[in-house]
Amino acid sequence: MKRLFLLILMVAGVLATPVSAHRQRAALTKILFNERTGNIEVMHRFYLHDTEHAVKILFDKNADIRNSAETQELFANYVDWRFAIKPLDGPELKLKSVGFEIERIYFWVYQEVKAPDNIKGLTIIDNALRDIWTDQINTVNVEGRGDIRTATFSGDVEALSVQFDDGK
Repeated sequence: MKRLFLLILMVAGVLATPVSAHRQRAALTKILFNERTGNIEVMHRFYLHDTEHAVKILFDKNADIRNSAETQELFANYVDWRFAIKPLDGPELKLKSVGFEIERIYFWVYQEVKAPDNIKGLTIIDNALRDIWTDQINTVNVEGRGDIRTATFSGDVEALSVQFDDGK
């Protein structure tokens, strides 16, 4: 009986693997305070397979993010529109689009802005793909201002804040 149970678990795991490998519905963003340039650099990483499905929902059922520079730019603009940062005690920062690229299994979107002086923390809004998939999870890591801070967007979370303790 124990062997049968283990065999069923193994078969279920094998059958579930291809499905989960295709639909990650998770994205990772890194916000880096670059001391050398004085900029805040934002790097969004999406699974390419997820973006392939998303552009068909967002733009056109024939959209092709792998082979169409126009679709890639549309998706990058969509990410720009769905992501924002602001100091805890100030107005939203106007992020500038720096570019985008496909790298193996990922689609990257890059943004930057001059870092304000005496920033004590950030309020982050990261709703990319969360408007089309309710199970989409976006994780944002903030680096370059003391310890790495992580904000995880899931469910109906619209905005999260991180505070810095580095005294800058």
